[in-house]
Amino acid sequence: MRFEWGKRFTFAALASLLFISIASAQQASVEEGKRKTKFRSNPQYSDLAKRMGLSGKVRIEIVIAPDGRVKSSRAIGGHPVLVQSCLDAVKDWRFEPAPEESTQILEFDFRQ
Repeated sequence: MRFEWGKRFTFAALASLLFISIASAQQASVEEGKRKTKFRSNPQYSDLAKRMGLSGKVRIEIVIAPDGRVKSSRAIGGHPVLVQSCLDAVKDWRFEPAPEESTQILEFDFRQ
């Protein structure tokens, strides 16, 4: 009976190690997919947004061309007044060149 218990414990420990190694490998591949920024301009916190007391996060999805320019962008979350400022800012961003186009999600945090 003790021998059976030891086998189960060993199997559970090995299965846990395998699961942890697979999970960390997937996380690392996501990190490698991000392209480094060469140039960025910050979005403007407009007077209208300040008067309205708007704050919060804005999420933008961008498609980056192989040469590093932003090919397209679209809002996936945030207040419309704040979103437009972010969309205008990311048009000027430049990234490191890569062999193919890539997609990234950017998050901006507006606070008063």
